[in-house]
Amino acid sequence: MTVQASAFDFELPAAREAHEPPEARGLTRDGVRLMVSWRDTGHIAHRRFADLPDLLEPGDLLVVNDSATLPAAVRLDKLAVHFSTEREDGSWLVELRHRTQAGGTRPYGGGAPGEWLPLPGQATLRLIERETPRLWRARLDRDVRTYLGEHGVPIRYSYIARDWPLADYQTVFARVPGSAEMPSAARPFSQRLVTSLVVRGIGIAPVTLHTGVASPERDEPPYQEWFSVPPATARQVNLARASGARVIAVGTTVVRALESAAGDDGRVRAAAGWTDRVVTPEIGVRAVDGLVTGLHEPRSSHLMMLAAIGGGELIARGYEEALAKEYLWHEFGDTHLILTR
Repeated sequence: MTVQASAFDFELPAAREAHEPPEARGLTRDGVRLMVSWRDTGHIAHRRFADLPDLLEPGDLLVVNDSATLPAAVRLDKLAVHFSTEREDGSWLVELRHRTQAGGTRPYGGGAPGEWLPLPGQATLRLIERETPRLWRARLDRDVRTYLGEHGVPIRYSYIARDWPLADYQTVFARVPGSAEMPSAARPFSQRLVTSLVVRGIGIAPVTLHTGVASPERDEPPYQEWFSVPPATARQVNLARASGARVIAVGTTVVRALESAAGDDGRVRAAAGWTDRVVTPEIGVRAVDGLVTGLHEPRSSHLMMLAAIGGGELIARGYEEALAKEYLWHEFGDTHLILTR
């Protein structure tokens, strides 16, 4: 059966948005709520993220994204520039956004090819051409990563009331700088929780996928992102599946990376490069048996990926329960574990 994004066209009240990190709400990182959905039984349970080791079995493999978050937002007087993705020729995809009086941003439809934007620190950004309806290919007159380290701040949207340090946007697995926005599914992991998982016999293997800007006002498929699945991780995934254990992706970014490296036979091979793969129920998944993820906006293309793993009916019912039980959305919010079995 074909599942459409309109099947997940729910209203997200502002009260259901996480406005600050859980630590600011008196919780630990792993103290956020965890909804658990089992596709084989249709059962839905409600736990805490710290319970994750008890929900997995020895031999299961968690695959995590080790991409680290950049301070990717540069603020001007009336605009903000969100640096998204570095391209092969040294140019970057950027999103231009209006700054609001409340401190957030909203989409900005202006700009023209060849236009020059003066940035803080006497830097200059030249717009080259539109890459997507909201993203420009642009070039900065100096090294972007060094510049962001001096003048950038983490990207935040209007539902976040104030700036938070870059450390609040890093996961415990962050090793390779490159993501415009935090691979947030892994944020609830603490060092203590990782230790508990390993002691229980649950494996952890890394991939890298540098996330671009998500722009929550737009419902659109993800564009090309750079990923790497190392040989050791490919081997661990294949061994886990061959033994009957489950491979559980931590984040939609990990699903995208693993499915981009998987062959028609379901085996994952070492791979690196650009992927434009969009996982849908019609395409299905070949390499994962579960997903740890956050709660996604209405009509988001990510919900199609969730439906590919858990089934559209189960995901829709889970979101109804999450709203009724007052779960919190977005990168500082609550979480969802989807298991096929």
